[in-house]
Amino acid sequence: MSFPLFHRPGTVVFLDDDPDYLEMLGMVLPRHWHVKLFLRPVECINYLQQEPPFWEADAWNQQQLIDHWRGGKPLIPQILAYWSKYTERYALTRVCVVDYSMPAMDGLTVLGELVDWPGSRVLLTGQADEQVAVRAFNKGLIDQFIAKQTPDISRRLIDAIDHLLCAPNARHSQTWRVTLTPEQNALLRMPSVSHDLTSLASRRWIEHVVIGDPFGVMGMDAAGAVTWLQLETTEGLAALAELAELEGISPEGREDIRNGHKLIDLELRQALGRKGPPELNPAFAVGHVGTLIGSLFAVDPAYCPDPANSYSGWLDRQGNRNVQG
Repeated sequence: MSFPLFHRPGTVVFLDDDPDYLEMLGMVLPRHWHVKLFLRPVECINYLQQEPPFWEADAWNQQQLIDHWRGGKPLIPQILAYWSKYTERYALTRVCVVDYSMPAMDGLTVLGELVDWPGSRVLLTGQADEQVAVRAFNKGLIDQFIAKQTPDISRRLIDAIDHLLCAPNARHSQTWRVTLTPEQNALLRMPSVSHDLTSLASRRWIEHVVIGDPFGVMGMDAAGAVTWLQLETTEGLAALAELAELEGISPEGREDIRNGHKLIDLELRQALGRKGPPELNPAFAVGHVGTLIGSLFAVDPAYCPDPANSYSGWLDRQGNRNVQG
């Protein structure tokens, strides 16, 4: 899987006619997921059918950032403002898991009602339903199917959903790819680069955006702390060292930049309009090719979203995982 240019958490919806099964899921699913549990198909359908306009509004908000960037407005402060303002982006359902065998309406019929809903679909099946699920998967009606009799079903479900939550969203990728040059795109598609960025992001952030101007990744953790991962090609280090000289960086510091041992946060400071001396931080290789290095810079909390608007703050306000209906 390639490294997503845009990633954030989202809601996971479950529909099953067995309240005990839903309550079990509510207890075992990761606590950092926002989970909605539905007992009745109609309520689940009504909930998800209300979401497409909000997906569209969020996509429009993202596109506005790109349009303003094309007009000369830096992306970094725009992203920080977007994260601060639109906390309900976390409520958008990314994955819906539906039981196939339900007396009122089978799971495929439920999913068939969600024509405009853009999230991923998982079907839970019994042994007798496997061929139905295979045909549905081959027709593109579902993204995955899992037999309820699968050993350690909870772990299997968590792994499958986590995979879908981490998968790049095609529309978001298209929106943000326009900020990247062809060379930057090619670097990000390298398997070793994608692997290293995915590993770093999974350890540090719950949300991130890749941009090309300047080149790097803006990431935010669950508490709302933001970090800028500056990316530089080895060919660009000499020019970066020359810019560092204009900022009064010592000869030793400039040599560290030229050798790829450190990077300087000049573009981050410029984008934020930040005063004070620049910061030199240790650099590390990104990927095995030897052409890309990175360095992490903490964004001052004054520029970051209010902790109350962080993912953790939002999640705390959502209440318990009660079965709906």
